[in-house]
Amino acid sequence: MASQPGKDGARAVLFDLDGTLADTVPDLAAAINLLRRDQGLDELPLERVRPFASAGARGLVHVGFGVDPGNPEFVPLRDAFLEHYRERTCIGTRLFPGIPELLAELGARAIAWGIVTNKAMRFTDRIVAALRLDPACVVCGDTTPHIKPHPAQLLHAAGLLGLSAAACWYLGDDLRDMQAAKAAGMRAVAVQWGYHHPDSGSPGSWQAHTVIDHPLDLIRHL
Repeated sequence: MASQPGKDGARAVLFDLDGTLADTVPDLAAAINLLRRDQGLDELPLERVRPFASAGARGLVHVGFGVDPGNPEFVPLRDAFLEHYRERTCIGTRLFPGIPELLAELGARAIAWGIVTNKAMRFTDRIVAALRLDPACVVCGDTTPHIKPHPAQLLHAAGLLGLSAAACWYLGDDLRDMQAAKAAGMRAVAVQWGYHHPDSGSPGSWQAHTVIDHPLDLIRHL
């Protein structure tokens, strides 16, 4: 009989990056606002941009210009946004409060941790280095043929760690994170901090195995 996700406690904890492990919105918003200035538009306030950051370049181009994939303007705007973001990938980005302490506690308990993100490797690697992180694995949007909500990235991470999916927990701030975790057979942990795309509803509606309000709340579940 297959074991239930997290039944015997976590042997590894995997994190979504944007909105879960790190607050990347200051740099993402700066990049989209630089592009808006290029187009002669006023800057958007940070809180207007924040909910769309979980959808990556697609969400940021949407909030910045009202343009979605399929529109002929989307690809040029996306590429220009990514170029601005490349120039300032980790200037204002910081770990969320409580994350450093959680990572230290995982280390003390000999629980491996890693990152699984839809963000491209060229950006993720720079953030990991700038924040001086030492994850056991990093799986990015261009690591596997499929991205979240497909389970491929999470299953790849478990393979890199030499663990079964059921031994891994996945934390995320987006519905797609929970869908990917459950499809992979991992324990799905929704976080109340982060970005929460307006189309996704609240974390309590995502049918996660666990919902936590603060990073350190995870410790009592481990």
